[in-house]
Amino acid sequence: MSKPVIVSANNELVKRARSLRQKKHRVETGLFLVEGIHHIGQALDAGWDVESVFYAPDRLASRYANELIARVSEKARPVSNDVANSLAEKDNPQGIVAVFRQRQTLASNLESSNSAVALVTPQDPGNVGTILRTMDAIGVDALFLVDGGVELYHPTLIRSSMGAVFWKRVAQTSFDEFRAWAQTAGCQLIGASVHADVDYKTLVPQAPWALVLGSEQKGLSAEQVNACDVTISLPMRGKVSSLNLAVAAGVLLYALKT
Repeated sequence: MSKPVIVSANNELVKRARSLRQKKHRVETGLFLVEGIHHIGQALDAGWDVESVFYAPDRLASRYANELIARVSEKARPVSNDVANSLAEKDNPQGIVAVFRQRQTLASNLESSNSAVALVTPQDPGNVGTILRTMDAIGVDALFLVDGGVELYHPTLIRSSMGAVFWKRVAQTSFDEFRAWAQTAGCQLIGASVHADVDYKTLVPQAPWALVLGSEQKGLSAEQVNACDVTISLPMRGKVSSLNLAVAAGVLLYALKT
């Protein structure tokens, strides 16, 4: 028997899902929102636990979209276009939003990685998502979100990662815990600093290694720089004083991996 279409944006299930736009409710419930056919498919393929899926039937015309709904039929609820719009955050929504359960990974439980990235107090979720996407493209294993900053399940981070967040191992941790993990793993810490005297093009990394990047505003502290085995810099020949964090990470990761 087909399920009735939810036509009210005030439906309790819909309101609960919509509340996950706010960090407070994501933290309280341990749930988060994923929007769009590709992203939801990636999360399911990666084995993440889905709680519910809301979809507007007349918007899902592709075979893949309908196969996706069939995979989660017990947890899928048809909704009207207006309800689908009330759940969506991006422009021109595809008419499908899902609620997934978060994963919490401790640094101490993360297996040794051949390569990793540590972001210290990053502030822009779009940057973090883009870095995850770059990591996936070139085969970097793990990400450490260090000393707070961006929340892993921020909708912008999920969206900008293009599904990479579901495949990469990510730990949210303190700098001390990250450093302890690196010491146990025998991992070379490569810090990025404008004051470094080693050009990024000349460094030959010693695997396993981790690229350590500071926040967009402050970079790495003196203590964090001293904790690194080596620091590298990108040459700045123009008038601006720094690169976008995701751009800098992309340049450095490609240099270290090739």
